[in-house]
Amino acid sequence: MQDAVASEDEDTWGAGWRILAMVFSVAVLAVGLPGALLLAVSDTGRSQGWTITILIACWGGVRLSALWVSGIPKLFDFFFWLYTYIFMGVAASVQMRSNDIAGTTPGMSPSLDLPTAYIVLLGVVCYEVGRGLWMFFGQRHTETRLRPSGISGVRAGLLFLAGIGLAGYYLSKVGLGVAFVSRDSADQIVTAAWGEPAVRALIGALSIYPILVATGAIGQLRRGLPKGDPGRAGLGLLVLAGIMILMVVASPISSARYTFGTVAFAILVYAGITRTRARARMAMGGMIAAMLFLFPIADAFRRDVVDLDPRSGFFSEYAGNADYDSFWQIANAYSFSISDSMQPFRQILGSLLFWVPRSIWPDKPTDTGIMLADFRGYSFGNLSAPIWAELLVNAGVIAVGVGFLLLGPLLASMDRRMVPAHYHGGWWGLLGAILPVYTLILMRGSLLQATGALVVALGCLFWVRKTEPPNSGLQAGLRSQPY
Repeated sequence: MQDAVASEDEDTWGAGWRILAMVFSVAVLAVGLPGALLLAVSDTGRSQGWTITILIACWGGVRLSALWVSGIPKLFDFFFWLYTYIFMGVAASVQMRSNDIAGTTPGMSPSLDLPTAYIVLLGVVCYEVGRGLWMFFGQRHTETRLRPSGISGVRAGLLFLAGIGLAGYYLSKVGLGVAFVSRDSADQIVTAAWGEPAVRALIGALSIYPILVATGAIGQLRRGLPKGDPGRAGLGLLVLAGIMILMVVASPISSARYTFGTVAFAILVYAGITRTRARARMAMGGMIAAMLFLFPIADAFRRDVVDLDPRSGFFSEYAGNADYDSFWQIANAYSFSISDSMQPFRQILGSLLFWVPRSIWPDKPTDTGIMLADFRGYSFGNLSAPIWAELLVNAGVIAVGVGFLLLGPLLASMDRRMVPAHYHGGWWGLLGAILPVYTLILMRGSLLQATGALVVALGCLFWVRKTEPPNSGLQAGLRSQPY
């Protein structure tokens, strides 16, 4: 049986096909799309910041091409570059050249464009340097042992029941109909139920991640049973029930796209979309296409007011689009970091102590996106706070360099451990289904809202974990990877 599985995972693409695909992908993502941007979007003379962000897009296209063509699911690195390529490369370049910036961040001074672009570039370069150093020195260790870990069936069952209860509590407060209303209406209903943003984010996480983790854990347990075992049918029904609950509490109609995307991608990984090289290529290539072509228009029919105005072209979807406010929020964070308002490490303290009620800590920091909106006097506060911005408001530009220098090795280390887990499954496979795609949410921010959900997800993951005997563990390293 093991030989059959191994043979199934043999790469169906030879070296020639991989080279051809790499050349084609680089031609499209790193050359064609940036080149088309320069031709289609006229430079209004706002600033020269786009000259830096277009280079980031070019390099991001190369990195994304190498990742998806390889078929090796290094998903932490993949989602880092997917976010950077689109939000810091393509979208930022379009908005600067057209002088049509995100509508939720008005009044941005052009003098901030170039410094902000250099700050983004600093983070990218430090990420690559840190990752490169880790890969160079890490290759001396031919094998890295994962601590043998399985899944506890009893704990998975208890978590499943708890997840049903928590989802039921959430729906009892907002109503079952919240899954079928517009995104705007859903936000109003949830805000009315829980006014504090941090509490709202935590309750939302508790309604989703316990049932998401439990569903994946039960799916992994089912995968471990031999074909023909009567228990497979019962576990399969539980998995289907879990997915149905998730489609309500993380509705594709009313939930945030990042939330639904995290749930949907995790379910696909549970189903084995990254188990072979061929499937991993399809998953990563499909994700690139979805983020480029579907994400900008995904909210068109999920709002109270449906925008049916025709766009003049592909790049016009990025011009003025509030979904791509990340670059401008970094600019706001830079302004904040050099102002008298900055208090070092105050925001990160609020994120770490997200669980402390505001009644106990009245001066508790608000969400960084809201804090920056208040700093600029915006009337709209639901803004992003990318990791660049979080580092800036806590310790300035130096923190960006140091933070990304550490982020590179961290994600590289996680990828090295997760790659074989996508093939072997078990608890590490469960971890690899949820955490990498959550990188998108962490990259966009804000950290205060993302931290609560991350802690809930990690708590659920460690709850279902079961330590196995040492001789049953996986060896995660270059020699043991089946890819």
